[in-house]
Amino acid sequence: MNILFVCTGNTCRSPMAEAILKNMNLPEVEVRSAGVFAMDGQEASKHTRLVLDENSIEHHHTSKQIDEHDLKWADYVLTMTEGHKATLLINYPNAAGKTFTLKEFAGEDKNNSDIVDPFGGSADIYRETFSELQSIIKGIVHRLQK
Repeated sequence: MNILFVCTGNTCRSPMAEAILKNMNLPEVEVRSAGVFAMDGQEASKHTRLVLDENSIEHHHTSKQIDEHDLKWADYVLTMTEGHKATLLINYPNAAGKTFTLKEFAGEDKNNSDIVDPFGGSADIYRETFSELQSIIKGIVHRLQK
């Protein structure tokens, strides 16, 4: 199973989500991330790297702009916001059946389906985002294992 996490610049939320899920070492699950407005070749943000290191999560990341190849590769495309989902579906309508917000896929609150962008915030904001992502990803792992 191939899972693609998507955020804006592919330096904060989606790399965190990718690293969290990869760290779970699930058999036959491949994970990548990309951004709807990413600049190719950037490393994860300083605070993203800090928070992953604090949680002993191995990570090697270079940002990537999403493309058709990524969407063909993915069985599930999990976005951080409704806006990311809408952008993808406008540009790639063929991805409609497999594109969800992360919270939507996890069966979380439909009225608050966005993961807040920590970009430019303090390390504590990144820690909060990490904690939220980790909790939601544990939920989707449970769903995927059914």
